[in-house]
Amino acid sequence: MTRYMLAAIAVIWMADGLALLCFPLLVVRKVRETLQHSPQWLRWEIVGVWLGLILVLFSAQLPYQPLWWITGVAMVAKGWFLVWGSLTWRTPLLSWCFSRDAIDYRLLGLWLCILAVLLLHALGLLKQ
Repeated sequence: MTRYMLAAIAVIWMADGLALLCFPLLVVRKVRETLQHSPQWLRWEIVGVWLGLILVLFSAQLPYQPLWWITGVAMVAKGWFLVWGSLTWRTPLLSWCFSRDAIDYRLLGLWLCILAVLLLHALGLLKQ
């Protein structure tokens, strides 16, 4: 079961990464519009906190374990900040994130795809 949860995280990363690689400005515009109309969508970051905890707790036996620990802690910290962080800090940070160039989003997408492939490799789901 643990293997499937970690594989699901990799699939989410791959989907997000490919979307940012192919359509960076469209994805960011849709996220920005969604948050402007309904800021409560940030509550979904609680899912990111849980996924980060799963990554930290269940990746002990996997190769590249420090990478999974650092990534999981970063996911928890980001989700915690976006859900419960101060509005005076969160608003300028989100504005800065939404004003980046397309290449920045593509690099983030590439990083997510790399993480996904590494996690799938660590799980033994990619053949050599």
